[in-house]
Amino acid sequence: MEAASYKGTNKLIIGIVFGVITFWLFAQSMVNVVPAVQKDLGISLGTLNIAISLSALFSGLFIVAAGGLADKIGRKKMTYIGLSLSVIGSLCIVFTQGSLLLIIGRVIQGLSAACIMPATIALVKAYFEGADRQRALSYWSIGSWGGSGVASFAGGAIATYLGWRWIFVFSIIFSLLGMWLIKGTPESKGESKGAFKFDYTGLIVFIVTMVALNIFITYGSDLGWTSFITIALAVVTIIGAIVFIKIEKGKDIALIDFSIFKNKPYSGATISNFLLNAIAGTLVVANTYVQVGRGFSALQSGMLSLGYLVVVLAMIRVGEKILQKIGAKKPMVWGALITTIGVAMMGLTFLSDLAYTVVVFSGFVLFGLGLGMYATPSTDTSVSNAPSNKVGEAAGVYKMASSLGGAFGVAISATVYGAISVASSLEMAATAGIIVNVIFGVLSILSILFMVPWDAGKTGNEKASKKLKIPTPGQPEPEPSH
Repeated sequence: MEAASYKGTNKLIIGIVFGVITFWLFAQSMVNVVPAVQKDLGISLGTLNIAISLSALFSGLFIVAAGGLADKIGRKKMTYIGLSLSVIGSLCIVFTQGSLLLIIGRVIQGLSAACIMPATIALVKAYFEGADRQRALSYWSIGSWGGSGVASFAGGAIATYLGWRWIFVFSIIFSLLGMWLIKGTPESKGESKGAFKFDYTGLIVFIVTMVALNIFITYGSDLGWTSFITIALAVVTIIGAIVFIKIEKGKDIALIDFSIFKNKPYSGATISNFLLNAIAGTLVVANTYVQVGRGFSALQSGMLSLGYLVVVLAMIRVGEKILQKIGAKKPMVWGALITTIGVAMMGLTFLSDLAYTVVVFSGFVLFGLGLGMYATPSTDTSVSNAPSNKVGEAAGVYKMASSLGGAFGVAISATVYGAISVASSLEMAATAGIIVNVIFGVLSILSILFMVPWDAGKTGNEKASKKLKIPTPGQPEPEPSH
């Protein structure tokens, strides 16, 4: 079937979701089975933690390059490459007897995620339109948000009843099913002129800069923020960023085409996505505080966030329906606002044990409610406003914003909490750590208000009727444009 006449199917959506959860559900489950893996393989906790973090690091390093490559060599082909890497990475982990195959497998899983995430979003943009695209993006979000939420429960259950290696056996099965379901989809590429070229210089500078930034964020506190190594990493990051921007702006074939940021709706969605993911620092502060300051067990602190998992999954489709009714801007603002209120509630550390427990549980519910409402409208705004020949690249930048936002948020929140807990009370430290995340939330709301237009996410007919002051059939008279 010709790509021009092909329309996306439910089979394609399921295949894409299976591809997405190979990382978010199965690869991420490694975080929750540390004791079992360490006991079985007999490796140090430090080595295991490095192995765990490598997947996210390599995903973040290569996601933009993989997205740009998908536009050039084919989005379906890149999804297949990603799923094949997922199988290889999982096999390495299934058969590992020590640290070597474990580390190699985790690196390959990171590269797999870098290929799958932007390529599948680009396939959704290519083969779905309007409400169908928004529905497909909702399921994509359920695969990632839901997968990461369910990972702790699924990983723990599989490890307990079947053994931890079975997590990656299931990952292989889902990868193969994803390949089979996507099989009948025609290839999709961005329009390009001339022979294929790749920006290797840009990629090398980008990797050096991102590695320096990641080490600075992750280990700055342990090394000491004023130590020579930490300052050197900061300098490398700043110089690397400046050099990268200068190199990229002077190239016809660039790793990141900075002209995509001239589109305000895309920039607004990407910046707000970065900032809302930075709120992930709340999870570290709240979980650490209730265990150290209030005497909760790890299981009890995990139960506090159970409402978040249930609500975020339930709200993703609701966010999609709101988007279809009134456009993207309002649910993005509402979602960011509700998330920020939920986070702020967790800073009320002066409350008694029972009251604080209720408030934290309620805060996590609002956290999930807001993020679930925000997810599809934000992704749809970024995808809809990306140039058709650069959807993979734009999706890669959007998803990299998620990874970097989470890394920044966790590092900054943990640093503030750690520094104040030494000099003052745990209550004061937790409140300060939470205030940092509230600031991220407020900045996210402002980025949406100032950069995302009121008609974002509305169909062409709705936009046209709004300009002509003619209400869409079945809809009330639209408000005047702001």
